[in-house]
Amino acid sequence: MKSIAFILLPGVILVACEQAPKADKASATNAQTVTAATGNAYLADTAACLIEWIGTKPTGQHRGTLRLAGGAIYVKDSLITGGQLVINMYTLQNIDLASDTAMKNKLERELKSSSFFDIEKFPTATFDITAVNAYHPAVGEEVALKGATHLISGNLTLKSVVKNISFPARVHIDKHQLTAVANFNIDRTLWGINYRADKSLQDKLINSQVNIGFHISASR
Repeated sequence: MKSIAFILLPGVILVACEQAPKADKASATNAQTVTAATGNAYLADTAACLIEWIGTKPTGQHRGTLRLAGGAIYVKDSLITGGQLVINMYTLQNIDLASDTAMKNKLERELKSSSFFDIEKFPTATFDITAVNAYHPAVGEEVALKGATHLISGNLTLKSVVKNISFPARVHIDKHQLTAVANFNIDRTLWGINYRADKSLQDKLINSQVNIGFHISASR
């Protein structure tokens, strides 16, 4: 058993007049029941997994990453039956300001502060899988993620707020390997992250829609 790379967390958020990147929208509902998973465990490879985020604002956008602290996904008869992924919020970093260390550090401090993720109080976020089903888009439904094979649903817990989100993903599973990718937009305010979300702030606005990308690479 060995690795998985999952990428999904309400990542950091800077948003705006410049709209969030075109992507599938993750539907969000109240938390759902998490049932006991069965089958073989595909364990998280924290070095391989990567969560990507894009936040936008009137003057542009910022990009960054997050890493997993650990987790496992369970598979029985080629079907995902459940699992949990734990996101290490201390790993949150910006990547587009690499050439400007002062601005990069300032942005990361702000995102890690109580205005956004308050990582001192909430050092981790979790995603608990509640359902994985074959994905069959409705006639005429536009899917940004080409070749999506599954609809993944799970409880995303961020700053102790729990919402169930669903999004399409490309998933491949064989006896030893599990891979998946997804890209979607979510509304950070559903988790109580409301800093500069009021559109009346104009050029100081930070878009409430955040783009999240994840890539899974798992083995057992």
